[in-house]
Amino acid sequence: MADKIVLKSTRASRAVLLAMAAGALFGAASVSAAPIDAAKSTVITTSKQMSVAVDGKFKKFSGDVTFDPANPAAGSAKVNIDIGSYDIGSDEYNNTLKSAEWFDSAKYPQATFVSSSIAAAGPGKLTVKGKLTIKGKTNDVTVPLSYAVAGNTQTFDGVASIKRLAYGIGANEWKDTSVVADEVDIKFHLIVTK
Repeated sequence: MADKIVLKSTRASRAVLLAMAAGALFGAASVSAAPIDAAKSTVITTSKQMSVAVDGKFKKFSGDVTFDPANPAAGSAKVNIDIGSYDIGSDEYNNTLKSAEWFDSAKYPQATFVSSSIAAAGPGKLTVKGKLTIKGKTNDVTVPLSYAVAGNTQTFDGVASIKRLAYGIGANEWKDTSVVADEVDIKFHLIVTK
């Protein structure tokens, strides 16, 4: 009799475990990657030249985000940026920035960000860590951001602060940080619709 009770208990435990595993599997599957809506999103840089703020905008980028507000740690993000689409409002300067001394966009046409972890940092706040690759150089970055969810739309806003020289941006005389500051802020507003 005790053997039958143990057997029934074991079967019940297995059934519960299988149900939990299936729930976890299907739950994870329902939170799928959604593409970034580039038409509604922006990626803007702010740097300083001779202590004057200069904004530039990447006109072409793509990527996808997987995010569940109930389980941020299970999320992920990847962003690809077309370096040749960088625009600071002047064709002459845009062409200079494509050169080998700056972005070398012919050799390195894309910059990428790939998240390694996403953690909750308070209501509507996240801390995202990942690898940023520009001009063939990869560095760890930590990005504090805010998010909002409205229906099927998720909005992410944040600023990644980097040092341009860590990526080889600005060679030769342009390494002089008294002319062009080393610090660059990459401000993004990303909209994802599932």
